Amino acid sequence: MSSRLEAEGLYKVFGRRPDEAVERLRAGADREELRADGTTAAVIDASFTVEPGHIFVVMGLSGSGKSTLLRMLNGLLEPTAGHVRFDGQDLTALTDRDLRAVRARKISMVFQHFALFPHRSVLENAAYGLAVQGVSRPEREKRAAEALALCGLAGWEKSWPDELSGGMQQRVGLARALATDADLLLMDESFSALDPLIRRDMQDQLLDLQKTLKKTIVFITHDLNEAMRLGDRIAVMRDGRIVQNGTAEDILVRPADDYVASFIQDVDRSRVLTASAVMDTDVRGDEADCGCETATPDTPFVELCAISARLTHPVAVLDTGRELVGVVPRQRLVALLGDEAADPAACDSPRDKRDKGGDKAVARA
Repeated sequence: MSSRLEAEGLYKVFGRRPDEAVERLRAGADREELRADGTTAAVIDASFTVEPGHIFVVMGLSGSGKSTLLRMLNGLLEPTAGHVRFDGQDLTALTDRDLRAVRARKISMVFQHFALFPHRSVLENAAYGLAVQGVSRPEREKRAAEALALCGLAGWEKSWPDELSGGMQQRVGLARALATDADLLLMDESFSALDPLIRRDMQDQLLDLQKTLKKTIVFITHDLNEAMRLGDRIAVMRDGRIVQNGTAEDILVRPADDYVASFIQDVDRSRVLTASAVMDTDVRGDEADCGCETATPDTPFVELCAISARLTHPVAVLDTGRELVGVVPRQRLVALLGDEAADPAACDSPRDKRDKGGDKAVARA
């Protein structure tokens, strides 16, 4: 599968002599050294690819560089160094006119604070991107109405933005992006201004739309749970750099450093992990011969725990061809829930030296 979007070695430096600052960063200088000279390195050597139809989440704390990175992807900010390629076309090499044409037709953006026009109706707001493209009024109103219906706002076309709740206003912003039928959606903390329940509703809405529309989306957030819920892949940023890029399971099970590990410590792993992330692939080959209940690599963690509770041995994991690809010991499930190593500590207690028969006898007693 060819990438729809590719970022290669992106740098964004604000201040004096930015090109010289990039060379210093490449030579090993850090952000603080540049700041002491009055220069700010907002993004440092960011590289990643986004596959068609995937949601790529960039997350990090305030000041990590994620919003600056997003704005380089559609040319709102010009990179100090590096390249952005969209469907093989180098956006960083385009003229301003050509870049505006790409933004008008192929890339849409959904902002954090809705950015609706208060003097335009809901329908007119949703149709704004099409008006910029020069689409005729009947056609743009038709497409805008269809996008509003997709976002659950059928019947609100003639309303004004101030008559809508915050969540409904954000849906209008999303409908405006969808109406243009852009290939790429850029979403800059689009749900962060919403109340928690409305925010989750918007996440559900986006995931439901994605099942049908299969858009390529870059989503910015500072909320790890939101990132884990939405992202096919997640890039974690710190001080302008991408410190880890992987699936939610990669980041939870194999954090790249202490910073990422501290970030994920409060995540509910049971909602994210599947059997493929926790299984032991070092198998004998006969673990599924007993005919007991098995799992697949996509079996959710919670369901895996339920299966394990019904068995007296590790859960066998079979692929679509019913071939054994791994096993999941109960001890590993408990360890992952407790964020502990799976290897048990040695114990000198007499209880640890009893055989299984003795244990069963004690249990019966």
